[in-house]
Amino acid sequence: MSDFRILTERLCRRKVFFSFDFDQDCSRAGVVRNSGLTKGIKNDGYVDKAEWEKVKYNSEASIKSWILRQLEGTSVTVVLIGEHTSKSKWVNFEIQESIKRGNALLGIKIHNIRNLYGQQSSLGQNPLEKHLIFDKRYGWERNALNIYKTYDWVYGNGYSNLGNWVNEAKDIAGDLVSQSFLGGLHYR
Repeated sequence: MSDFRILTERLCRRKVFFSFDFDQDCSRAGVVRNSGLTKGIKNDGYVDKAEWEKVKYNSEASIKSWILRQLEGTSVTVVLIGEHTSKSKWVNFEIQESIKRGNALLGIKIHNIRNLYGQQSSLGQNPLEKHLIFDKRYGWERNALNIYKTYDWVYGNGYSNLGNWVNEAKDIAGDLVSQSFLGGLHYR
């Protein structure tokens, strides 16, 4: 591999926060997360089960503070979409905080990944539908789902494409930021 290609790949690495319904999709999220480790994606926001088990019984303020610390230093939030993801209070909080920080968003449908018992689940609503970004140029809000892309892990060959998807999401966010300096989109 050429030195230029190695340098380019290092520059393209993104710090990623994975947002998912922990109780329902932990093993499916692990499949995605572990593939990212082999593709040079730094998983700053991925939490193991033992850590979440300790935190989830704390006060709401403590949980929010803990999530905000997990988001620090990340540039892309990957929302792993299972059957109940859009109903998760914490997933929606993570998306909203990611928007406020200017993180790129990426949706990945994970319902077709088999869990530890070999079961798939049904596809639920995409939680990006619930979140808006204000477009100053026109004075109206755009749905995050209409700005950022969503892929299917199984049918979109996520193992091979995760890095490309993350970089594409970051490019979209970069375009939004440059537009905001020209009076375009900004995050609310």
